[in-house]
Amino acid sequence: MFENLKKKLNQFKESVSSKETELDEQELKAQNGAAVEETATERAETQQRETSELASSLQTEEEGGIEQIQPERAVMPERPDSGAGKPSSGSFFQREISERDLEEPLWELEMALLESDVAMSVTEEIVETVKTDLVGARRKWRQDVRGIIDEALRDGILKVLDVNSLDFDNFVKQAAKPVTVIFTGVNGTGKTTTIAKVAHRLQSNGYSVVLAAGDTYRAGALEQIQLHAENLGAKLIKHHQGADPAAVIYDAVQYARARHKDVVLADTAGRIHTNINLMNQLRKIERVIDADLVIFVDEALAGNDAVQRALEFDAAMPIDGSILTKVDADSKGGTAISIAHATQKPILFIGLGQGYEDIVKFEPQWLVNRLFDEAVT
Repeated sequence: MFENLKKKLNQFKESVSSKETELDEQELKAQNGAAVEETATERAETQQRETSELASSLQTEEEGGIEQIQPERAVMPERPDSGAGKPSSGSFFQREISERDLEEPLWELEMALLESDVAMSVTEEIVETVKTDLVGARRKWRQDVRGIIDEALRDGILKVLDVNSLDFDNFVKQAAKPVTVIFTGVNGTGKTTTIAKVAHRLQSNGYSVVLAAGDTYRAGALEQIQLHAENLGAKLIKHHQGADPAAVIYDAVQYARARHKDVVLADTAGRIHTNINLMNQLRKIERVIDADLVIFVDEALAGNDAVQRALEFDAAMPIDGSILTKVDADSKGGTAISIAHATQKPILFIGLGQGYEDIVKFEPQWLVNRLFDEAVT
């Protein structure tokens, strides 16, 4: 997963590293040229001095009229190694990464992030963080700077993922029972299957679960959630197709209270955020049901569309977090990076397959490790 984005981040690291190596070689070449010129000048000065001394000595012999034995000319010691091939001064031993060095690579990074479905505002923030971390960073001559760049990229991505935290497991544990959780989202993103996965997770942790068939709009929706309820051994509260979803969810909450159940997981009709009637239906559910959590579900493959839809759903019925499905098939990774930052609400879980166990608690570090620790192919 995230192969495309991993490859592009690696290309950025290589681009900056190559640029810095090139600058080192240019400085070395300039230094060696100066050293050669200095040596030639010194030799010319030495030869001129020796010639002057010889001429002066001959003149003295002629004036004195006697033969004088000249002392043996001192042999000049060889010039110590000037350090050709490596810097010899402090200015060459260390250098700073300049803004000019990063101008082209940062532009390439911005394009790479946008192509990987990272939202524009998120891309700009990541690039600015990377730039701030790298400009002025001091490094040794010929030091491999990929480690420095790696840390700057990690910092940039972790910062945009640093939003209001919500630990779903702790919330359920501490909240008054029954805990009511409503799921929203568009058609075809795996919302009902995600509800079943969350129900299985809760049951595995010892909680009793009631399912509410609040999707009374889509044909086949009741049958789908009924099948999941039977597989899980969970109680399902349902009405007929076309019934008021708020009434269905209300009845499910009352059932859970009367029978001391722990959690109510309520499905709602998948809807396009531009469908005014269905979005108004969500607003009615919000008024009738005092939900403890509202979770938006969308697929990672939707890219920036998922980000925009999350914002629209949040406006209709404020969400507390998101769940991304089909992350295992996502080669880009931009949705996971963008949706939390855009909504300022955390990603709670990610779906990695079709099985009930194929749901993973999302941690920002998990994403960063996938982007940087796995080999890029």
